Amino acid sequence: MALFAYRVARPDGSTLDGQMEGEDESLVRAKLESQGLLVFKLHRRGIGVGVPSGKSWSWGKLPIGEFLVFNQELLALVKSGLPVLRVWDLLIERAAHAGFQQALRTVREDIRGGASASDAMAKHAGYFPELYIATVKAGEQSGNLPEVLLRYISYLKLMIGLRQKVVKALSYPMFLVLIGVAVIAFLLMYVMPTFVSVYGESAKELPWATQVLLDLVKHAETGIVPAIAAVAGLGLAARAYYATPAGHLVIDRLLLQLPMLGPITVKHNTVQLTRTLGTVLAGGTPLVDALHITRGAVSNRWVSQGMAGAVEEIREGTTLAAALDRPRVLPKLAIEMLSVGEETGSLDAMLRDVAEFYEADLDTRLTQLTTWIEPALLLVMGFLVGGIVIVMYLPVFQMAGTVG
Repeated sequence: MALFAYRVARPDGSTLDGQMEGEDESLVRAKLESQGLLVFKLHRRGIGVGVPSGKSWSWGKLPIGEFLVFNQELLALVKSGLPVLRVWDLLIERAAHAGFQQALRTVREDIRGGASASDAMAKHAGYFPELYIATVKAGEQSGNLPEVLLRYISYLKLMIGLRQKVVKALSYPMFLVLIGVAVIAFLLMYVMPTFVSVYGESAKELPWATQVLLDLVKHAETGIVPAIAAVAGLGLAARAYYATPAGHLVIDRLLLQLPMLGPITVKHNTVQLTRTLGTVLAGGTPLVDALHITRGAVSNRWVSQGMAGAVEEIREGTTLAAALDRPRVLPKLAIEMLSVGEETGSLDAMLRDVAEFYEADLDTRLTQLTTWIEPALLLVMGFLVGGIVIVMYLPVFQMAGTVG
C-alpha cells in the first residue's frame, strides 16, 4: 500500500498534518472526510508536495472549476459552525491562485472591519460575479447562507456541464478539419515538388487539371508567407473588432442568424437566461433586480441588450413573458411557458422546467449536428485528398494509355 501525506482541518478549525496508508488517493480522502475532517492537501509521498494538479491557465480571473471548488469548501466550513474569520483564514490557506488568494485576504480584512461578506466580495468583480454577490447577499439577509450556497453550487455544475457539452460537440469536427488541412498541406508542400521536377523535365503537354495544380503550387511557394501574414492580420483585426462593443454586438447578432449554429446559439442563451434567473429569484431577489443581474450572465451581447428594455418594461408593470417577447430573445415556446408560470404563481419552478427542457433539446441538437458534420467532413477531406492524388498521377495514366 502507498503512503500518503495530508493536511486537514478539524471541526474546531485547527489544522493537522499527518500520513496514512491507502490503495489510492480517493480512498484515503474518503476515509479522512468520513472522520469529519476537511482535506486541504493530499499527495503520495515522493510526488511533489503541494503542487496542484491539472491547474488551468487564467488571465486574472479564476477558472470556473476552481471557483466551484472554492464554493464547495466555503459551504463545508460555513456548515461546520466555525467563526467567520477562521473560515476565511482556511479559505486563504487553501487558495492556489495567487491573485484570488490576495483578493480573499482583502475580503477577510473588510469583514474584520465590519463589512458583510457580500459587500466585501463586491469590490473584486474580477473574481466574484454579480450573480454570486447577489446570491450571497440573499443568503445573508435570509439567514440561510448554506442553502443558498448549495443552490449556487448546483447552478455552477449545470453551467460547467453545458459548456462541456458544447466543447465536446465542436472538438472532434475541429480535429478532423486540422488533420485534413495538415494532409493537404503535406501533399502540396512535400509531394508535389517532386512531381513538378519530374513533369517539368519530361512532359511536354500536361492535362489541364495537372497544369492548374502545378501552377497553384508554384504560386503558393512564392506567396505562402504573404498569405499567412494576410490571414493572421485578418484574424487579429476580427479579434480587435470583436473586442469593441459595436463589434461584439454585430458578431453576436450574426451568430443568432446562422443557418445551423443559430438555433443552437438561441437554445444555449435560453438555458443561460432561464437557469440564471431562476437561481437568483429562488434566492429571494426581486424580479427587476434579478433580471438585471441575469443580463450579466448571458454571454450573447445582442440578447443581453434586448433584455435591457425588458427590465424597464417590468419596472413599469409589464409581465416577464410580455417583456421578453418583444425583443425576441427567447423562443416562442419558452415565452408561453413563462407566461403560464406567472399566471399560476410558480415562475421559479417554470424557469427551471424551461432550462431543463432546452438543455435536453440542446443536447439532442448537438448530437445530431456532430452526427451529420463528421461524415460530411470526412467526405470533403477524402474528396480533396483523393482529387489531388488523382490529378498528380494523370500524366502517368495518360502516358500509360499512349504506350498501350
